[in-house]
Amino acid sequence: MIIRDMMPGFELYQPKSIEDAVALLDKHGKDSWRLAGGNDSLSWFKDRAKKPKVVVDLTAIPALRGIKETADGVEIGALTSLTEIERHPGIRQKFRTLAEAAAKVASPQIRNSGTLGGNVAQDARCWYYRAGMPCYRAGGNTCYADTPEGMNREHALFEADRCVAVTPSDINPVLVALEAKMVVRNAKGERVINAEDFFIGPRVDITRMTAMDTKDLLVAIRVPNTWAGAKLYFEKVADRESWDFPLVNIASAMVVRDGVVQQARIVCGGVQCTPRRLRVAEDVVKGKTPSPDVAKLAGQSVTRGARPLNYNHFKVPLMANLVARAVRDST
Repeated sequence: MIIRDMMPGFELYQPKSIEDAVALLDKHGKDSWRLAGGNDSLSWFKDRAKKPKVVVDLTAIPALRGIKETADGVEIGALTSLTEIERHPGIRQKFRTLAEAAAKVASPQIRNSGTLGGNVAQDARCWYYRAGMPCYRAGGNTCYADTPEGMNREHALFEADRCVAVTPSDINPVLVALEAKMVVRNAKGERVINAEDFFIGPRVDITRMTAMDTKDLLVAIRVPNTWAGAKLYFEKVADRESWDFPLVNIASAMVVRDGVVQQARIVCGGVQCTPRRLRVAEDVVKGKTPSPDVAKLAGQSVTRGARPLNYNHFKVPLMANLVARAVRDST
């Protein structure tokens, strides 16, 4: 029986600096939990699916907040709210899709308190896992979603390995498309990880969805000017306009000169555990004019190898159509 009547107890720490937060994470390791906006964390705690002994509340660290425009692009503190990102004039001008993706997350109330780092690093949304079932991701030996009776409408089409959960974020595909870099700190120092390498699948480590371990702290995300001025596109398909996670979403960036695509990055979310870089579609459009025929061909190319589950076959044509629209309608 899963008990949901009360939140388990824990020690609460509220550091005032990144250094103090990193020291706490280093000391407590796997017994610790990083608290940002708290929307996802409190859900885990109330459902008793996560029972950390120590919670490190990051909200009192001013160095983790804010948006700074630099000569190389923009640097966004991990504790910056999604609303700030949605409304920031520099981001809206240079990296419109990032603002659009932030605006599609949940509801205005959640965007006001939800943070970029929290959204990017959130755990899988599979309800079996969230309900505390002993699935593979939780350390068990079953994937309850990948069974004849399993409810798997929101789950993976590609690269499932025991776990069929997908990346739940609207932000992550955009970060991969824009070649963002994740700044991570721990007691040993700082490292910068390409967004494409930051997200990991079950074949790498089924217990986590990012390259961070329990002693790491995401401090900032850097978006370079590489794709500033490019033709950008973002679209999310969900059951409802707000509050819902994506069934499938798409982010793309294309450099077009004289009507011909010179460079392209196309990334899909909601179809595997990590944002799926669609290199085949990128190759289809490079050197061509993004006409309806080219867009259709790009869409058709991305579904090869898809392995739908009992209830998510609809994602195959949906993914193809989103890619086609991204190629055709990028502005």
